[in-house]
Amino acid sequence: MTGKNPYTALARASIESWLFNRKALEIPADTPDELLDKRAGAFVTLYKSDCLRGCIGTISPVRKSLAEEIICNAVAAATEDPRFPRVRLEELEDLVISVDVLGEAEPVETMAELDPDRYGVIVSKGFRRGLLLPNLDGIDSVQEQVSIALAKAGIDPDESYRMERFEVTRHEE
Repeated sequence: MTGKNPYTALARASIESWLFNRKALEIPADTPDELLDKRAGAFVTLYKSDCLRGCIGTISPVRKSLAEEIICNAVAAATEDPRFPRVRLEELEDLVISVDVLGEAEPVETMAELDPDRYGVIVSKGFRRGLLLPNLDGIDSVQEQVSIALAKAGIDPDESYRMERFEVTRHEE
């Protein structure tokens, strides 16, 4: 992974392993300690021709390391996002990959505490949860951000719901 962003390189290697071999990638020997020693939620986002092609992630860590989180979420973004058909092998070279590592979520009381450029948002009611990452093209207001997250969660805007915000560290190819 020398010379490349280790986060996006790991995500790409994971997708390649799955598409070529139908096997999950084993953590490469040259994986940096920062990916092995840390646990965090992570989203892997795929773009093709500047259009969203897949995005899957975890709000909080569910695996032993951030490296494992990225490996699993990369394959899921390529094969399990219900909005898109599975990524095909011939698309691989056209994909641009982004990895967002989520910081700790903190509760917020009002929309005034949100900023769609700086914070992602999580809305929840019971078992329903919706998340929208920060700093996304076309999302210019807190109202848009919260509205999309509510729709993803299947929560009516007139219902009562909880809001949390979080920051991300974005890694792009």
